[in-house]
Amino acid sequence: MRDSQDGKRRKNHAQLAFGEAGEGEARNPSPEGTEPPPAERSTERPAKAEGLMEVITSPENMKKALKRVMANAGAPGTDGMTTAELPRYLNQNWERMKGELLAGTYRPQPVRRVGIPKPDGGHRYLGIPTVADRLIQQAILQVLTPVFDPHFSEGSYGFRPHRSAHQAVAKAQSYIEEGKSWVVDTDIERFFDNVNHDALMARVARRIDDKALLKLIRAYLKAGVMEGGLASPPEQGTPQGGPLSPLLSNIYLDDLDRELEKRGHSFVRYADDCNIYVASERAGLRVMEGVTNFLQKRLKLRVNSEKSAVARAYERDFLSFRIVGREKTKRGISKKAKERFRRRIKEITRRSRGVSLERVIADLNVYLRGWIGYFGFCQTRSVLRDLDSWIRRRLRCFIWKGWKRGRTRYAGLRARGLGKDLAAITAGSSRSHWRMSASPGMNTAFPKAFFSELGLISLEARCSA
Repeated sequence: MRDSQDGKRRKNHAQLAFGEAGEGEARNPSPEGTEPPPAERSTERPAKAEGLMEVITSPENMKKALKRVMANAGAPGTDGMTTAELPRYLNQNWERMKGELLAGTYRPQPVRRVGIPKPDGGHRYLGIPTVADRLIQQAILQVLTPVFDPHFSEGSYGFRPHRSAHQAVAKAQSYIEEGKSWVVDTDIERFFDNVNHDALMARVARRIDDKALLKLIRAYLKAGVMEGGLASPPEQGTPQGGPLSPLLSNIYLDDLDRELEKRGHSFVRYADDCNIYVASERAGLRVMEGVTNFLQKRLKLRVNSEKSAVARAYERDFLSFRIVGREKTKRGISKKAKERFRRRIKEITRRSRGVSLERVIADLNVYLRGWIGYFGFCQTRSVLRDLDSWIRRRLRCFIWKGWKRGRTRYAGLRARGLGKDLAAITAGSSRSHWRMSASPGMNTAFPKAFFSELGLISLEARCSA
């Protein structure tokens, strides 16, 4: 009941802030917000879009943007404002904000820098905009997506409507099955940190002829990062974390896509992760040289030579999958992804957490649902079966550690139906916790059915292959 009331309250806040669209006001050209219907890519340069700031600030578009920002929630920016506080702020300030946006005088706030540890070391830094700036960026995104997206390459899959990482992996797999079993795996060094502002704005201006909007986008690029109470305006780069950044990255890298198409290459790009598939190592080395030169000279980007390579496709990972085989291929899960998975499971099932088995399984299920939602696209059921078995062993180890004394272990095993002799042998063993988790006694006392009854998710059962 309270959730329903809160939802109505947020809706009313939106109507109060933005009002209703009058007949003379511009409408959002895409009725589905950020998901316009797919369109065939045009190779001709169309007339530039004009008057977009009126569309962006229209009540209909702003309401959709507010709904999306509220649903995504997220951390506060540098001003500390939360999404829950945003509707009230808009009721008091929207008319001023709208006037500044239309006049070209709006000034975005610096983003809050947050470092996220990478699995292989180092950090990936996100720039968290204020919720008000997230709202405006989302509103811009909803209008610019139908302007730019229909003209992007068929080889581009990242952060686009009706496209996904799974589609990108499947396309890569199809190229390998065609006989293009060598991959030119290009890693762009710190892409989001090295985007040239002038070059990016020139590419945006190819399709946009709204000076206020162009000025606003550049203002977001120049907003800077707040660290230690000081804002440092960047000379280049587009911070990851805002709604607009993925679209800007696709706009910037569209020239790379067009160049690869012009050269007749079979490629798949997901954001700054680009793989080109060729039939031989010699061809791959030639392509790598050409792509590296193009990125450096035309886009002012550097290729990380240590992470890039020309190799057999089955030797390289793509979006945490690995395609194994040649004529008949399978989508496998990368070694790094499995290692990350095991580390996370170990964290959830460690005995020192001091929680019940039921709580551990509940926490596991939250993680497993998200994980299998992505990696269930693999075609290696045996791997998922092994992971299922390993998770159950971790849980048996969790139970065994909880039984600190031999008497407690004996009583617990007997309660699970074990005979006196097997229970005594198992309880009296001096072997390590991990070895005992795979003992006949523990496997008999806690079979697969036991964990299924407690609701533990099976990865194998949820595999889509």
